[in-house]
Amino acid sequence: MRDAVRRTNKPRRDPDTPRPPVWPGAPTPLGARFRTGPDGVAGTNFALWAGGAEAVQLCLFDERGAETRVPLAELTHQIWHGFVPGVRPGQRYGYRVHGRWDPWTGARWNPAKLLLDPYARAVDAGEGNDYGRLPAEVYGHVRDWPEQQVADTVRDDRDSAPHVPKGVVVHDDDDWADDRRPKTPWADSVIYELHVRGFTRRHPGIPEELRGTYAGLAHPAAVEHLVGLGVTAVELLPVHQFAHEDHLLRRGLRNYWGYNSIGYFAPHAAYSASGTAGQQVGEFKRMVRALHTAGIEVILDVVYNHTAEAGELGPMLSLRGIDNRGYYRLQADARRYADYTGCGNTLHVVQPHVLRLITDSLRYWVTEMGVDGFRFDLAAALARSMHDVDMLSPFLAVIAQDPVLRRVKLIAEPWDVGSGGYQVGAFPPLWAEWNDRYRDAVRDFWRGALPDVRDLGYRLSGSSDLYAWGGRRPYASINFITSHDGFTLRDLVSYERKHNEANGEGNRDGTDDNRSWNCGAEGETGDPDVGALRRRQIRNLLSTLLLSTGVPMLVAGDEMGRTQRGNNNAYCQDNETGWVDWSMSEGPGGRGLLELTSRLLALRHAHPVLRRRAFFSGRPQGADGLRDLAWFTAGGAEMTEADWYAPTATIGLYLSGRDIPGRDARGERITDDSFLAVLHAADGPLDFRLPGPPWARAYELVVDTSREEQSAAPGTVLRGGEEVTVPARSVLLMRVRE
Repeated sequence: MRDAVRRTNKPRRDPDTPRPPVWPGAPTPLGARFRTGPDGVAGTNFALWAGGAEAVQLCLFDERGAETRVPLAELTHQIWHGFVPGVRPGQRYGYRVHGRWDPWTGARWNPAKLLLDPYARAVDAGEGNDYGRLPAEVYGHVRDWPEQQVADTVRDDRDSAPHVPKGVVVHDDDDWADDRRPKTPWADSVIYELHVRGFTRRHPGIPEELRGTYAGLAHPAAVEHLVGLGVTAVELLPVHQFAHEDHLLRRGLRNYWGYNSIGYFAPHAAYSASGTAGQQVGEFKRMVRALHTAGIEVILDVVYNHTAEAGELGPMLSLRGIDNRGYYRLQADARRYADYTGCGNTLHVVQPHVLRLITDSLRYWVTEMGVDGFRFDLAAALARSMHDVDMLSPFLAVIAQDPVLRRVKLIAEPWDVGSGGYQVGAFPPLWAEWNDRYRDAVRDFWRGALPDVRDLGYRLSGSSDLYAWGGRRPYASINFITSHDGFTLRDLVSYERKHNEANGEGNRDGTDDNRSWNCGAEGETGDPDVGALRRRQIRNLLSTLLLSTGVPMLVAGDEMGRTQRGNNNAYCQDNETGWVDWSMSEGPGGRGLLELTSRLLALRHAHPVLRRRAFFSGRPQGADGLRDLAWFTAGGAEMTEADWYAPTATIGLYLSGRDIPGRDARGERITDDSFLAVLHAADGPLDFRLPGPPWARAYELVVDTSREEQSAAPGTVLRGGEEVTVPARSVLLMRVRE
């Protein structure tokens, strides 16, 4: 091991300020908890797990930034703790952890670096001074060491305190007694993925000072849009405190999406309109209450698979300096990190203290912050035991038996970037999954790239091939066509190639597997025919999504035709590229699309046959031989085995509402109308023979995506057995009339 570079490391402390007393305190709960101590004295108990550390100093900062270091002398089960009288909410703090510096064995302790408490309930991150480059002082190693191949092994002893985020003591005094969680059943759920800042930043109905914040999302103008649209849950892109990567700052960019967490208990400070000295906690809670009052659940997109400290050349902000070997998966060469995430490091979830950190965080957001569920980024990385993905892993086992967590909505992004990481359909009961096979099949069908419709049939009917095991239900499939990652819906029909030049990576970032079709022209065009076709394709994609069995997920702005100008990886575009453009809702196409989306969601809400709680059987349900689900060719005949393997651009599906599995709240049978949907992806019209008796004597047209204005579509009555002309590239939805 090379000798460390010794630099001046003088604490910025007023010499006349006496060091506060430290009482023994308690090892639990972890973090900083304001409470009444012995003899009724108010103060804060500090507790930090630091397994291999030799000493821990608590560092308190006053409003001028002057630091007071307080040794924590008590050690219980590898937890350093102490009670400091007089320390109250609003106090900024961090830790310095002492130990060996030996990167070759994974030991990276460096007391020169101020470390963020992993359990900090609020973080003062100094947002606003984050452009240019991360200061060299925030790295545990000498960043500019001339021998780059060993740079991460040479310790840097410069003080990082002026440059790193600090925890804030918060007083938890909210019992949520007046809150009423919506508790929407899975089968009735419609998820709306949004970015707190991007959704509100340009909303004309939200006051300027609230745009981009939790308070902005709680504003009536934002809530009214969600309620009017008909969604039941918002899925917020990461709101845990996160950090910006150096390579982005050097390009004048920043991490916009937030998949770079550093504080698993703290709401991201930059989204607070009320302050960053703990006020962000109360503001987040008020946002949750406002959404709950409107009947909307709050789901958090959480990133427990890695942290913002990246690989061995990354900064030292928290876990790396507390116990690098205890928190991160290391390779056999312990100097380097096992990376199943593509972000440089992977949390070592099989370690009890890491598992505790994650589950404590999850329970905190449910019980004290009021959220209703979680979507786990790269969930396969969390399900790895020592190396392989294991559905009996400690993480999944703990979640399954936890009395708080097993009752909330759990959504897996069922893959990571490691070997064997693709696990769609493999997660156990209780879990729903992002179904990328649904996304790919629907995209391919509408761009004319499916060789046959076998896969499409499974996707439209709930993906029973993936989820009909172990008691799983159709709502295990989170159906989506777009997400934050990739093209928007408008860009999906406007671009065949990604256009990520603004990201500064030579257009190498982002996927090349977009399965998109530009309808005849790349990018924006004034051609009215191309524009009309694109709007129709958007209506087709949206209609397919909202009529499919499973839980649909929409992306904020898709219902108005939002564009990112072909950028399919806008993770660093904290600007008009990434923000929702609300002016688009006023255009003819935007108004029609918004109307269609809300009509389809109202239809879905009104008809249980469109949101089934059990898979279709495909078998006759009565003496007349009607099936609960039947598939038809354009000739009006039920599809044969050969039809599933034949190339086709048209498919009809009949959904019977006569006897839906399950009972209502009073134990009564659930019955509904029956529907026939025709999906036609060819570029010319088609004569389609409607199934006659016993399927139906007549049909009422409910949705016709060939129309720009949907108000003119309903009401047309069509006779069973007759041929109807299905317009080119369109969806017809018809209600059976007996």
